Amino acid sequence: MTRKDHAISDTIFAPASAPGRAGVTIIRVSGPMTRRAFLEMAGTVPQPRQSTLRILRDEDGAPIDQALCLYFEGPVSFTGEDVAEFHIHGSPAVISACLLRLSKIEDFRIAEPGEFTRRAFENGKLDLSAVEGLADLIDAETEIQRKQALRQLQGGLTRESDRWRASLIEVLALFDAELDFSDEADVEPQILNQARALLSNLASEMRAALTHASWGERVREGFVVLLAGPPNSGKSTLLNALAKRDAAIVSDRPGTTRDLIEVKLDLKGLPVLMIDSAGIRDAADEIENEGIRRTIEQAQRADMVLWLQPGQGDRMPPTRDILDAGSPVIEVITQIDKGGTINKGALSISAKTGQGMDLLVSNLFEQLSQSGDQGRASALLTRERHRIAVEEALEFIDRAMISVHGTGVELIAEDIRLAARAIGKITGNVSVDDILDRLFSSFCIGK
Repeated sequence: MTRKDHAISDTIFAPASAPGRAGVTIIRVSGPMTRRAFLEMAGTVPQPRQSTLRILRDEDGAPIDQALCLYFEGPVSFTGEDVAEFHIHGSPAVISACLLRLSKIEDFRIAEPGEFTRRAFENGKLDLSAVEGLADLIDAETEIQRKQALRQLQGGLTRESDRWRASLIEVLALFDAELDFSDEADVEPQILNQARALLSNLASEMRAALTHASWGERVREGFVVLLAGPPNSGKSTLLNALAKRDAAIVSDRPGTTRDLIEVKLDLKGLPVLMIDSAGIRDAADEIENEGIRRTIEQAQRADMVLWLQPGQGDRMPPTRDILDAGSPVIEVITQIDKGGTINKGALSISAKTGQGMDLLVSNLFEQLSQSGDQGRASALLTRERHRIAVEEALEFIDRAMISVHGTGVELIAEDIRLAARAIGKITGNVSVDDILDRLFSSFCIGK
């Protein structure tokens, strides 16, 4: 049985709220037999979209709970099917009793992870990029992540990719018309010029979107910032100050940190993975040497390296290994509360007293946000697969534009079709079953 047939034949149910005790938990039901849940548990079916207070009862008629009941009649519902919501008290006992009652109704079953959202996709209520936006919105931990995910859920990428695809279809229609009458004349120059102009504008728009794709991906996944420097330069102290907790051991003994310590931070709305690392020196310890090797390896993957060195004693500039890693490096003078010389123009901080910390955070935010406000607003492509689809479409468009003067119309038209197909992958207009399986399995039960 296909998943589509499975969706049509069964009525599914699951908690739509996070697990655990709560004041209110929502039990969601979707499918062709949804009304039966109301009839068997509440006695009557509420009017669509009108909240109704009902006593929910078990098979023997004994009360389970007093619940607020909502009925959404398909296709005007989240899944496109009939949907019921039971807003019950969120104790484990009440939740368990309600789920048990629903499981005893014929043709009812517990939902698979992401199955409500998958039904919304299969019934045309959400396209693939909107589903991804919903997943990102559920997982959003910072304000910038929330805004980007909401923009995706509300169709920002859908509208743009649909417009690109419509332009490609318009070009394809021009060449298809020529194919129909190819025995009468060559391709008219004005048609070639019109097609070339449309493709040129389209390619420019796609390249602009690709310019900010890395920003969109990093906002989803988080920026990686590595704290590096010699031993006792204040890396662990800075990590703890930024995390506002004791995430790393702080000691005056050199070489305390030997492995990478990762902490997720909300840096003025930016998701940042801050990594403390082993102090870089000529170590005499095999384990410490391994920690230093991992530090240098991580520097190659980081979006930014903060090179820390104390304000006292001799300065140790970033090592050649760190500079050769290719990540941008910000030098930071630490422990200025202990005195010492402060380099003019350098970022100087005391993680212990907080001096200079606001300036460090602002500077780091600006460095990571180097694409600027306009770039952030234009970050339509937020996943690797979006970027790959656009790059694939651009390859076919570029080939069509190069061939427009010398190749037969049939070959040019085929490149345009392939480009339109590549763009269609963004919203799911073409078969993307492997993507769907991975995506929906990442959702929680009840989503």
